[in-house]
Amino acid sequence: MAVSNTAPGSGQSAPKKGFHKVVSTYEEALAGFSSGMTIMVGGFGLCGIPEGLIQAVYNMGVNNLTCISNNAGVDGFGLGLWLEKRQIKTMIASYVGENALFEELFLSGEMEVILTPQGTLAEKIRAGGAGIPAFYTPTGYGTVVAEGKDTREFDGHMYVLEPALKADFSLIRAYKADTMGNLIYRKTAMNFNPMMAAAGKITVAEVEEIVPAGELDPEFIHTPGIYVDRVIVGQFEKRVEQRTISPG
Repeated sequence: MAVSNTAPGSGQSAPKKGFHKVVSTYEEALAGFSSGMTIMVGGFGLCGIPEGLIQAVYNMGVNNLTCISNNAGVDGFGLGLWLEKRQIKTMIASYVGENALFEELFLSGEMEVILTPQGTLAEKIRAGGAGIPAFYTPTGYGTVVAEGKDTREFDGHMYVLEPALKADFSLIRAYKADTMGNLIYRKTAMNFNPMMAAAGKITVAEVEEIVPAGELDPEFIHTPGIYVDRVIVGQFEKRVEQRTISPG
């Protein structure tokens, strides 16, 4: 099933309703997206990022965003594009070492950064999607991560209370979808995407292929369509952050 995709532009069309989740333009996919929102963006490094959706938000020029993602892309690509336009007010992330502009914005005070241990970040997102408001974890106790947070002892060990994370929009990437929004991810490109799909008020999935409802084997669906609001076919560069090859 072929679906066209265009960047936000002239004309206004409402997202499709009901069980049919497919939209044909990024304008439809991002309907209701505005400045000041909290946004989750899937991916690990540049693997499994929703490239077209990130570009579309960049083109929209919205700002003052709170962005939740494992990292901030690289200079000039992925979430690095949002940094160029100063679209992110607060970044909640686990790893930010691939982006020089990120460092500059953080050190200058232009952008707030909340660094979170990777496992804790994953669980905070999962908890948000599961309706769990907070949880205790031993990770970070006795460090700056625990400052200002409730701590308690369980069975002789100290734990830190971590609040769950939710978002106004979750922008995710999947390998294949059906028209009802059921998703399949491919290998390590799955990463944070399934958890973020469940934690967004509106979840938009950018995929490589859309098939008719009923064609996906139910045993292999990773994210049920109930968590997905809109699906769009994207075109992906699939850039590699650091390519290492053995001598010829």
